[in-house]
Amino acid sequence: MTTVEIKVENIVASAALGKSLDLPQVAPALEGVEYNSEQFPGLVYKLKEPKTAALIFGSGKLVCTGAKSIEDSKKAIHIAVDKMRALDTEIPHEFEIKIQNIVASANLGKTLNLESVALDLENTEYEPEQFPGLVYRLDDPKVVLLLFGSGKVVCTGAKSFEDAQLGVEKTKERLAELDLI
Repeated sequence: MTTVEIKVENIVASAALGKSLDLPQVAPALEGVEYNSEQFPGLVYKLKEPKTAALIFGSGKLVCTGAKSIEDSKKAIHIAVDKMRALDTEIPHEFEIKIQNIVASANLGKTLNLESVALDLENTEYEPEQFPGLVYRLDDPKVVLLLFGSGKVVCTGAKSFEDAQLGVEKTKERLAELDLI
């Protein structure tokens, strides 16, 4: 079976610095940062390159969203931390970055009858009056796919690009086995 081309739409990565941060103290190091503690308990730092947003919390945890590659998400976190270190020299140089979620899209190239898919495919949820897509959960890799009648697919929950790719390919193979595609 031919491989399905997938496109990464968003990567969510996190890091824990192992040190609490004084947000009003480190905020000035970040150009254009948003901080309104009444509205949100952290700093929102939008980077232009790579185009991402880093959420920075007083606990020393960071969450980066919007990256299209794992490299860009790691780069964005390092940029934010390096800039904050200019005002707080005790911020550690070594910290772990974890990929929390990769969202990818693909096109299976054929339309799907979601009613039939819901009847024949295991581990699905389909409530068209609530949401136009069918939710399909895989155990290996542990990902969730949203299948649409157009043949478009969104894969979420992947921790690696390979898991997203495998999830989409396994889904296409399973649909083909059941003569649903």
